[in-house]
Amino acid sequence: MNTEFWHGKRVFLTGHTGFKGSWTALWLQRLGAEVTGYSLPAPTDPSLFEVAAVGAGMQSITGDVRDAAALAAALLGARPDVVLHQAAQSLVRRGYDEPLETYSTNVVGTAALLDACRRSDTVRVVVSVTSDKCYRNDEGPRGYREDDPLGGRDPYSSSKACAELVTAAYRDSYFSGEGVRVAVASARSGNVVGGGDWAADRLLPDLVRGFAAGEPVPIRRPDAVRPWQHVLEPVRGYLHLAERLWSRPELAGAWNFGPDEADARPVRWVADRLVELWGEGARWRLDGAEHPPEADFLRLDCAKAKSLLGWSPILPLDEALDWLVEWYRAHRDGRTDLRELTLSQIAAYQDAAEAR
Repeated sequence: MNTEFWHGKRVFLTGHTGFKGSWTALWLQRLGAEVTGYSLPAPTDPSLFEVAAVGAGMQSITGDVRDAAALAAALLGARPDVVLHQAAQSLVRRGYDEPLETYSTNVVGTAALLDACRRSDTVRVVVSVTSDKCYRNDEGPRGYREDDPLGGRDPYSSSKACAELVTAAYRDSYFSGEGVRVAVASARSGNVVGGGDWAADRLLPDLVRGFAAGEPVPIRRPDAVRPWQHVLEPVRGYLHLAERLWSRPELAGAWNFGPDEADARPVRWVADRLVELWGEGARWRLDGAEHPPEADFLRLDCAKAKSLLGWSPILPLDEALDWLVEWYRAHRDGRTDLRELTLSQIAAYQDAAEAR
């Protein structure tokens, strides 16, 4: 990453009150960017946005990406150079319970964001974040590449595939051809972990909540394999991609940002490792109840990002879980410096990335 690139850049970030959005906002603040966030209120209580005082270093606007008029007014008023779109309904199981909200947020919200960018005279780069679950998953052994078919058997996954189609359609219709100055890309990442995630029905937050309460944590599919990575890995990918798009708009398109093959681990391995790190009698149990279907195997092929962007993951899953436990223990112990702790982890990660 070129830290000088971000200093003074005006960045419009949707979803800044969410888990990944809060990490992104803090990193951008550390880089000296002028950040305007647009999002619904923080989706959980507690939330990383609140406990790390994310809003203290940026302009924070409360709004729904489905409100096209309000979104456009906020974006045009911010006059951004770079747009990072992370606002989403991001949970598979909630997608089953609330399919219409999932489709409207993830598909209509993406269209509204891109339409606002179409009307801007300042935007140069747009990175729209979707998900590794946008692929038509046949659960084969190889990782999915960016040109593999899109799909999704559940509302969340298919909504992310639809968001990819919307992004490609806007790019081809409005942001391509002679004289067009806006580069539009989409980014697909794996299962992110890190401090400050309190979402329901997500493995690491569920484990931490159960461990803190002294209760065995029920796990639905311990043998399911997922591409686990610290949240800073894909965020670095999004920022790196935005930098490159600024000078090389021909790189517009879809990009994977996932872990190395060794960190595509079974749920059981992650749970056992977190039990070991947490101690204090932490444990989990098999959840034998009936649940909606979920994929058992998913892996990304990130050769494109490695070869064309020079991006590759740097934080092994083992170390990422160490950082996660450090963060949640600090919160449990009532520490009030969680903004500083989060920024210190960002600094350590950035130092490691720059040392490679």
